[in-house]
Amino acid sequence: MYNILLDIDAGTINWSRAQFALTAIYHWLFVPLTLGLAVIMGIAETIYYKKGDEFWKKVAKFWQKLFGINFAMGVATGIILEFEFGTNWSNYSWFVGDIFGAPLAIEGILAFFMESTFVAVMYFGWKKVSRGFHLASTWLTGLGATISAWWILVANAWMQNPVGCEFNPDTMRTEMVDFFAVAFSPFAVGKFFHTVISSWIIGAVFCVAVCAWYLLKKRETRLARESIKIGAMVGLIASLGAAFTGHISGQQVAKAQPMKLAAMEALYNGGTEQGLTAVAWVNPLRQPDYANEASAPLKVDMPYALSIMATNDPHGFVPGVNDLLNGYTLPDGTSEPSADEKIERGKMAIQALADYRRAKAEGADDAAVSEQLAILKDNFKYFGYGYIRDKAELVPFIPVNFWAFRIMVGLGCLFILFFAIVVLLAYRVPLLSVTVRRLFSAFGFMDEADSDVHGAESLPRWLCWVAIALVPLAYVCSESGWLVAEFGRQPWTIQDMLPTWAAVSDLHSSSVMITFFLFLILFTTMLAVEINILLKQIKKGPDEE
Repeated sequence: MYNILLDIDAGTINWSRAQFALTAIYHWLFVPLTLGLAVIMGIAETIYYKKGDEFWKKVAKFWQKLFGINFAMGVATGIILEFEFGTNWSNYSWFVGDIFGAPLAIEGILAFFMESTFVAVMYFGWKKVSRGFHLASTWLTGLGATISAWWILVANAWMQNPVGCEFNPDTMRTEMVDFFAVAFSPFAVGKFFHTVISSWIIGAVFCVAVCAWYLLKKRETRLARESIKIGAMVGLIASLGAAFTGHISGQQVAKAQPMKLAAMEALYNGGTEQGLTAVAWVNPLRQPDYANEASAPLKVDMPYALSIMATNDPHGFVPGVNDLLNGYTLPDGTSEPSADEKIERGKMAIQALADYRRAKAEGADDAAVSEQLAILKDNFKYFGYGYIRDKAELVPFIPVNFWAFRIMVGLGCLFILFFAIVVLLAYRVPLLSVTVRRLFSAFGFMDEADSDVHGAESLPRWLCWVAIALVPLAYVCSESGWLVAEFGRQPWTIQDMLPTWAAVSDLHSSSVMITFFLFLILFTTMLAVEINILLKQIKKGPDEE
């Protein structure tokens, strides 16, 4: 591990990264809608259970059918994604498989079987089990999908912030020493809540958009109006929750991945009392010259906001890219070594590992073996830096992180505004609803028919079209969040422990390139098929009993 991995073909690394990114992006097109629709259909069936009105049974079955179409596609892409750890990233799997494999195994054994068991009862048990048992099956199907997400996100969070583990120089593997530290680390908990809650936004946007289409077509109006109430309320709560959990995630990133935060903010030189960048000109196609630029051009920030977000202190210190590369000292006197020093100490750890294994193989005395082991332990914190060839490699591509973060936050704010307006109109909140309607009418956004709260349409036509247009934007927002999470931790597969070029399988780049295009065709076909089936089912509408 300590020398051969640096000879991996660069094409293999790039194509392996591209293939995994392709699979992950397509997989995440299906997962959030699954998690979001699970809440929508669960609420609809709960109302049916309480009221006994057959209308609500029809509503629940309609959303369950759309859930099932999407669920099947998500499973297919997820299985391929997990297999790629063994095929394209075998060095990674071998090095940390004892840790990374545990949450994936639990996800497959517990969550997946839970989903597959209760999803059958949900679809085929309407006339075979009691209403209470069927309601429980519906919620347990959604819970199973959420638990599945938990363990996947635990694995991802560990890659971002490895905890609860120790490196064993005899087995050459990183081994788990504290399961609960891995499973319930603050990073994992924060990532789980932010990811799942943001997935509810996609389910809510999809729900409102489908209902808005029905309103425009003047069909299924009762189902549309009642479902809009559910979707809008779920969306508003989720949008506010995503903002709150995003703030928590930002603080965790500031502690565990300061370089990611610096890239998100295009913060070249840090300090105290840092402002949060609102807008700035960061060329989206070129890495900025951070070493010679004081800050991004045309920068407008909110004073103290970044320090507050990162440290809960308006006077808190936030390091920039150059601080992290050159080393810095905090106001309390704590110092952080430079990237060059980390690289040297990483090389010392790698060499000590090689000398330790050689000494044991040659039967050296215990003193010589213990000396190399001590050097390894003292420097293992920077083990991964030993594979870094140039400290510039430690800086992720700033434009992707900077713009993806702003797209995510900007669209998140748009969703809060959108759902707030829809809730006011759909629930006809006294005074506020009338005020909003009159305001829209004054600016020509509502005609007299739209303003009639007793009419067939509870939303103005333009807002219905906005709801439909927001569906792709919801996915853009969600994928942007993942771009920040994954691009922001480059060059690391495991933060500070294993760079990507030391984790990849020793394959020929042409093999990976061929499978990349095969997967591109396969996943694009699957996505087109799913969209076609969903549209046909939406056009068909709910089944009549």
